[in-house]
Amino acid sequence: MTIRDKIDNDYKNALKSKDKNKISTYRLILSGIKDLDINNRSGPNKKDTDDEDIKKLLKKMIKQRSESIEIYKNNKRSDLLEIEEAEFKVLSEYLPKQLSEDDTRKICDEIIKDLGASSIKDMGKVMGELKKSHSDTIDFSKAGQIIKGLLNS
Repeated sequence: MTIRDKIDNDYKNALKSKDKNKISTYRLILSGIKDLDINNRSGPNKKDTDDEDIKKLLKKMIKQRSESIEIYKNNKRSDLLEIEEAEFKVLSEYLPKQLSEDDTRKICDEIIKDLGASSIKDMGKVMGELKKSHSDTIDFSKAGQIIKGLLNS
């Protein structure tokens, strides 16, 4: 079952259960997928929207929610915070589980040792290798901070 099919099924179930929060989140996701379909159909590189495209969209949406959650926490807007957290939870269901900070640190450390990276100039190589091997399971904003810390020490 593709991610698109799973989202469609979950959307239909949310409609049946009349869960307004989930319905609005699924509509946002489906709208984003339709935009992807339109962009992929037009232009020089015509292709069908696949699971990888949808994963990228979901990651982007999750990142937006994370930023909003931080802002709402800082400004003590619990009403908006709850909405964003609910959307974040629904979006996260469709991506592989992200590794913890400790696991990310171990992987980054291993890659730095394997590549023989010694300075901040090598950060691009390390990030490239990390993306090849762990693109779905690592939060790259965290990984970037960890790598900087490890290369500077």
